[in-house]
Amino acid sequence: MHRSAPRLSRILACAAVPVMLVVAGCSSDSGDSKDSASATSPSAKKSEPTVEPAKYSTLPDACTALSKKTIEDLVPKAKTKGGTPGKSSDTATRGGCSWNGLDDNGVKGSQYRWLDVGFTRFDSDQSLGSGAKRATDEYTKQVAKEQATEGAEKPASKPVTGLGEQATAVTYSLEKSDDDFAYATVIARTGNVVVSVTYNGAGLAGSKTPSSADILKGAQKAAEEAVAAVGSDDDEKAGASPSAKPSAKSSTKASVKTTTKPTAKTTAKTTAKATKAS
Repeated sequence: MHRSAPRLSRILACAAVPVMLVVAGCSSDSGDSKDSASATSPSAKKSEPTVEPAKYSTLPDACTALSKKTIEDLVPKAKTKGGTPGKSSDTATRGGCSWNGLDDNGVKGSQYRWLDVGFTRFDSDQSLGSGAKRATDEYTKQVAKEQATEGAEKPASKPVTGLGEQATAVTYSLEKSDDDFAYATVIARTGNVVVSVTYNGAGLAGSKTPSSADILKGAQKAAEEAVAAVGSDDDEKAGASPSAKPSAKSSTKASVKTTTKPTAKTTAKTTAKATKAS
């Protein structure tokens, strides 16, 4: 009797050890699952900021962006008054048009003029950035490229105020076929669109070369009209959207016709029947 008691205690002690190990193992697994759950929790991931939507969704027709009077003033005797459209595989993102003409005055000499207008539009892209940012980068590239024109003499550039968000004018002279040409290019950015206007002229057959100031003045005039033309299609679409108003009016008229007048007729008929009945 007395010998069996110590033996029973040893058996119970050994049986308790696996239970403790199991409990410890469960508590350890529970901690790991919490850690892994917190690590993979969707709330732990940071959401990417949404890029600003592009301001303009279309481009104007480059050949109609300038008024006929402006074309006549800047390019007298233009070969094609309607302009020659530039080649583009996607007119929604890139477009251009050019005019050239020779005002031939015989023995008094001739004046040659060339005008080009270009538009480049950028959409907003989550990986590439907003349309405005992409347009800013393109604007910077075009200005640098114009400033580095090969063979340019007396190059000069200056900012232009009041023309889009930012604008730069680049002027220089260039000799071609033994004739001196005066060049002026105005590059501007408005929203997500870059506008480029290049205007140049030369005096031929002994005629005097136009001044750099006059050429620049003409380029700026064309650039102002070109920048103003950006968004014209978007404005027209926005103006067409209130088509709901006419439908609302028509629906109101329809409701008046179908409710007010028939009610009056019905009342009159009802009154007449009531009189006959009495």
